[in-house]
Amino acid sequence: MAYNDTLFQLGMDLTRSSPAQKEDIGDTSRVTHEDRKDFFIERDGVRYAGNHLLIDVFGAQRLDDLKHIERTLKRCVEVAGATLLHIHLHHFTPNGGVSGVAVLSESHISIHSWPEANYAALDVFMCGESKPELCVEILRQEFGARDVVVKPFKRGEELDRLEWNAAATKTAPVRLKAVKQTKKAKAA
Repeated sequence: MAYNDTLFQLGMDLTRSSPAQKEDIGDTSRVTHEDRKDFFIERDGVRYAGNHLLIDVFGAQRLDDLKHIERTLKRCVEVAGATLLHIHLHHFTPNGGVSGVAVLSESHISIHSWPEANYAALDVFMCGESKPELCVEILRQEFGARDVVVKPFKRGEELDRLEWNAAATKTAPVRLKAVKQTKKAKAA
């Protein structure tokens, strides 16, 4: 029984509802197919799922301030031209770190902070016409970051055009294929 109680406290017991589950269910937005903004991007002849930025902020402040982090994520969403569906943030103790996600119609922004080290790791992934790169300066300013390191990725660019076309049909065949390693991945 102790195992089940532990899962419940973590919000992971599917046999009972938890406050986190009630919160998430209550704030869930419904988006119709016509309203979807998560379409594939095609630029310079390359078709891919979206732009994914891994952002590290160093020498940052206010990384334990839930209200400030929520306002900052909302500002990022607005500046990038994305559509906010839901924000969920969790405050840890004793260090005051914050972990959370802003769920977007175009994907997500996530954060995990270590205020005792003045550091936060953010993950900004957006597809469609949104501009996630505009979030970088907002994050620098709002957290007063001394340094910001950005690692950009084009998600799904390894898939060939045939696979994208097959995925677009409702009767797309399921094919297992080894993922081709990029030069960047091989070097890592």
